[in-house]
Amino acid sequence: MNTYMWNTPEKLRALLCEIVSWESRTLTKGENEFAYKLKDKLLTLPYYKKHPKFIELHDAGLGRNAVTAFYKHPTATETVVLISHFDTVHTEEYGELEPLAFYPEELTKKLMEPKYKEDLPEAARIDLESGNYLFGRGTMDMKMGLALHMQLIEKASFEQWPINLILTTVPDEEVNSAGMRAAVVELVRLREQHGLTYKLFLNSEPSFSQGPSDTNEYIYSGTIGKIMPAALFYGKETHVGEPLKGMTANFIASYMTQHMEWNPLFRETDLGESTPLPVSLQLKDLKMEYSTQTPYRAAALYNVFLLKRTAAEVMAIFEQVALQAMAACNEQYQHICTREKVQGVGKVKVLRYEALLEHAIDKLGAEEVQSIKQQVLQHSAWDDREKSIRIVDQLMIRCQELAPATVLLYAPPYYPAINSSNHPLVKQSIELMKKTARTFDIEVEQIHYFNGICDLSYVNYSDESNEWLVFERNTPVWGDTYSIPFKEMTALQGPVLNVGPFGKDAHQKTERLHVDSAFKEMPIMIDTLIKSLF
Repeated sequence: MNTYMWNTPEKLRALLCEIVSWESRTLTKGENEFAYKLKDKLLTLPYYKKHPKFIELHDAGLGRNAVTAFYKHPTATETVVLISHFDTVHTEEYGELEPLAFYPEELTKKLMEPKYKEDLPEAARIDLESGNYLFGRGTMDMKMGLALHMQLIEKASFEQWPINLILTTVPDEEVNSAGMRAAVVELVRLREQHGLTYKLFLNSEPSFSQGPSDTNEYIYSGTIGKIMPAALFYGKETHVGEPLKGMTANFIASYMTQHMEWNPLFRETDLGESTPLPVSLQLKDLKMEYSTQTPYRAAALYNVFLLKRTAAEVMAIFEQVALQAMAACNEQYQHICTREKVQGVGKVKVLRYEALLEHAIDKLGAEEVQSIKQQVLQHSAWDDREKSIRIVDQLMIRCQELAPATVLLYAPPYYPAINSSNHPLVKQSIELMKKTARTFDIEVEQIHYFNGICDLSYVNYSDESNEWLVFERNTPVWGDTYSIPFKEMTALQGPVLNVGPFGKDAHQKTERLHVDSAFKEMPIMIDTLIKSLF
């Protein structure tokens, strides 16, 4: 006789603690090993003992794998894709408690000791003393979501639900979403291979509070987008003893950053919700060591959130802002030159990476340009952002006739914004979730765009004008170390929804999961949701 393994709050809690203990910090050995451990765990279910080929691992690069586990009803075609990620951020902030970061029961107990409890922020201390929270890295973000999906798969297979489920859990969500970008291609293949119709893409990222004192729970009918415009600033080198014979890249960069930070031109508003304003994520000169040569190359990365805009639209605004910034820079520089009675080194130009690339190919030849790019790409210690900057830098070193200049580019990652708020199924599902939550005396509110950034960005994509090509043409590492399967994303049409447990302080040492929400309320809510679809 088959026996349920994860059908009670106690068993589900034990499952969560087990998969949290499989530490899987991004870009570590643990992240690489997690997929294999999960596959072995799923193979203990009777359904997968009978159908082991329905569990598949999909290469996501650097030794990592996405996992799909397919529950296939004999006659159903309608399918729900259950999306989660299993990587976590790192744990240095736990200090001496870091060895317990992946052991929630032990960590929560240890935090009760006066030595540690008194160091907690007041809100976290109150939650700890309530006994209603489980602390630990990955409890909230987001292995609880994965545990809920595992429970669903078990229940569906035991009860033979007349709908298909595809558990899809991925690595690298916290950095570049390589796992989801790989999984998208496989989801298209599974759909075509088995003749499936994707009825819903259900993510179970946690419900994020909207402020320090917010305890409301939320359902999300879309996800915010994120894109990273970047700039390479190329001035003119000189000795510090002759400053007016050159122009520092830092001088140029200061104008761009002043014009970019908190610029309302980038704010979008939709369905009563607005994006946070842009800020810089990195600003640095590219000198590798100290010398009395002035820094003439610098770079900046800027964060821009999206609701409706495409990469083409953001680049157009970015270029507009850059032209305004360089106009201010040139005006001030000319004022200085006039005051000091020097000719100066010229006006700072603005050009996109695609224009620089075209110029470099015309000057150097396509083979030489490709060789320059490959030399940069071979630096394994550099991530995609650094490689993007360095490719532009190396091309500008060989095309100094364009200087002084600000070169505009995109650096990975890119998360398109997705929204299904007006889809009839989503409207119906949200009302059902609100009604179900009331049976627990909980009021659940709808948010149209999940503000934590998530992998729902890579499904239900639409871009009839192919404006993503602007991203491709201005991303230096495109097609080498980074790409996005836009064609397959467009093929994965279906509404999106995020229903997940309540927690607090993701990415902090006080990350914690609400016990009743996770183990009692959410299993019933998601079960009710899936059953409403058949």
